[in-house]
Amino acid sequence: MTPDRFFSLMLLLASKNAVTTQELASALGVSLRTVTRDLNWLREAGLPVTAQRGRLGGVTMLPGSGPDLTRLTPGERDHLSLTGLDEKQRAELDASVESRRALSKIAAAQARRADELLPLTDAVHVDSRPWDQARVSGTTPASLIGPVRRGHRLRIEYDSTRESRPRDLVVDPYGLFAKAGIWYLVADCARVPRMYRLERITTWTEVDRPRRIRENQTLATVAAALVDQWEHDHAIEVSATIDRTQIERARRILGRRLVQDDPEESTTGHRVRIRFLHLEDVRTLLPFGSTITVHGPTEARAHLRDLATDLAHHYAPPPTS
Repeated sequence: MTPDRFFSLMLLLASKNAVTTQELASALGVSLRTVTRDLNWLREAGLPVTAQRGRLGGVTMLPGSGPDLTRLTPGERDHLSLTGLDEKQRAELDASVESRRALSKIAAAQARRADELLPLTDAVHVDSRPWDQARVSGTTPASLIGPVRRGHRLRIEYDSTRESRPRDLVVDPYGLFAKAGIWYLVADCARVPRMYRLERITTWTEVDRPRRIRENQTLATVAAALVDQWEHDHAIEVSATIDRTQIERARRILGRRLVQDDPEESTTGHRVRIRFLHLEDVRTLLPFGSTITVHGPTEARAHLRDLATDLAHHYAPPPTS
């Protein structure tokens, strides 16, 4: 379980008398199987989480075992629900001051408990930013949070890496989504869900019309579906062999796009399949050099050869006179 989902799950259980696993899954944007696994993890960790079947049943946590939310204002509760964000991301949303005030109240209440356990805020620190993240420009989360919360349509100019020039779009926003330290605007464009990186939104204006989002869809459900689609959809599947010294690095960089056919290492390395959304995306393999051998399909090998040839020509020594 990730730290941000752990905090969110604890807050959900502490703020409700009983909640169904389906409600937890919807609120967290994960599957029922993931929620069940998370609840089992909490029980194994010694937290008094119980589940009762029936119409009036649900998942509960014994009173006093979770964070004390009784002293929080409605605004502080609202800010505290952003527990998956680190301090930098809270500042980007202009939410850091009220969030710190809410966390300090919880920490003070935790310190008075007879069991003398350290408060969760002292025992767990979340920093969801990726390593070596460069400073980005473009639209800031704080500038968009107001229009998004007002439920208005937005007109954005989006500079996609796959387009020759920025596009002018009218979108119906669900909200802002932070993934691996990167902010996205989750919105429908012509009734089709999309994620737009804020750093690529060059300009935007608020349209004086209410948003028109699809029925029974929320920010959490749409974001979860888009992430799942990104991780599983592909247009091309590459078969390759990865040297044993690079398999862990490949897992980190390629994530779920990499499928290992045989976990056992052969004399030549690990046989894998790598799924890419576009043929152009095979350039991701260039930094691995000769430690990855692509066997097929033919167009993937040809494109890698062309990319490598262009790179070699770029760094070729100048001709001597």
